[in-house]
Amino acid sequence: MNDKPSSDTQESVSADEAGDEHADLKQAVIDRQQASAEGEKAAPLQDLQEDARSGPNAGGSEINIDALMDVSVTLSVEIGRTRMPIKQLVSLNRGSVVELDREVDQPLDLLVNGTLIARGEVVVMDGQFGLRLVDIVSQSERLQKLK
Repeated sequence: MNDKPSSDTQESVSADEAGDEHADLKQAVIDRQQASAEGEKAAPLQDLQEDARSGPNAGGSEINIDALMDVSVTLSVEIGRTRMPIKQLVSLNRGSVVELDREVDQPLDLLVNGTLIARGEVVVMDGQFGLRLVDIVSQSERLQKLK
């Protein structure tokens, strides 16, 4: 018999180690968000990386946060929402007005991959729209919306 583990076994061990490393980093980010929500001064990202390395998986590989920096996410700004029956939807035509559930002076929602992250107000810069953030959504508020 061969004493070496199969490549499938090696891949699953590597995946388990990677999962542990990501869990450590995720916990560090959650701790940072909770501190921020409680009004405490948030730790710099470098401190989070060091905290994650000194956690339960400190003997394992180092966490490479740089690998996440190139991951693309979709940011979208939501003006408002409304519900209507399909009969009303198909009767819309050019010039129709759809009333939304948001007042004119309320901030707009900034969503990252469909999750509310912040609120802001519209600005125009060099002929293009932008969003000036006025409020960052706390972790507890994001968790409540999941329920």
